[in-house]
Amino acid sequence: MSIEVKLSRTNRVYFPGESIDGKIMVTSSSSSISYQKVLVTVTGTVNLQVRGGMGGVIESLYSVVKPICFLKKIMEVSPPGGRLGPGRSEVPFSFILSSEDINSRGILYESFHGGNISIQYLVTADIIRGYLHKSLTATVEFIVESNKRISQVVPAQPESINFYITQDTQKHQLLPELLTGHFRITGRISTQCSLADPLLGELTVDASAVPINSIDIQLHRVESILAGERIISDTSVIQTTQVADGDVCQSLTLPIYVILPRLLVCPTVLAGSFNIEFQVSLVISFQSELSKLYPKADLRTPRPWLAMMTLPLRLYRAS
Repeated sequence: MSIEVKLSRTNRVYFPGESIDGKIMVTSSSSSISYQKVLVTVTGTVNLQVRGGMGGVIESLYSVVKPICFLKKIMEVSPPGGRLGPGRSEVPFSFILSSEDINSRGILYESFHGGNISIQYLVTADIIRGYLHKSLTATVEFIVESNKRISQVVPAQPESINFYITQDTQKHQLLPELLTGHFRITGRISTQCSLADPLLGELTVDASAVPINSIDIQLHRVESILAGERIISDTSVIQTTQVADGDVCQSLTLPIYVILPRLLVCPTVLAGSFNIEFQVSLVISFQSELSKLYPKADLRTPRPWLAMMTLPLRLYRAS
């Protein structure tokens, strides 16, 4: 015999306040199945994990931080003491994600799967068959997308700032020709963006004594976890978009247009015990014989042939 949980929507994406409908499908090849109860449990959990390298020896003791369960709802979807006939049987269920089911903070986080933090919503079906028979269990995940920002008021429109990058703005050692010469790159870029919109901006190479090899935009995910009495953060690259390849004509305005990866981002979350934040980096790689020795160098690591700028990026779900 087998059991499966199916939701009415094939993409399994739901918004707060909507009805989530589905059915429990039980297949028995020969005989009927008696049961005591048929239960459906809905849970929303934040799973936290401190990976090796994020912290020191003390933090390694908290490799798995206790999960945060902010949603739990148990429903009995069939009269007790029933029987399912042979063949294929279906038990329908329906529930609504309402604020009454959420934790005391009244927050319904968006689904998210990161390297150290995951926010997951599950529907679990249990057919309780008594002491002499093994219970049947099946689980399916559904995706929650909020229609407003969780932690702050949604801004009326995206925000952007003007920037400039020169040898004087760099804190790491540069190539001698970059120090004795001159380079200046100016432009503007979004620092507050809706998840449904692209990240927009523009840049101009005003001057450069050394030819440019590449200009890239990187999106970073910053996951922070409260482990013990310390906050441990981990930054990872989730997407790299090349804006220019090769030397760039000076005084030519180049557009910045970056599509946000839907499955790797979520609205910025500042929850205290855990934070999910994002950054955007502009990385300029100059032509150099030294750079040829490190063709696969991480663009996050300061190198003599690189100039870079990193800004915080706030993401939100527009209503």
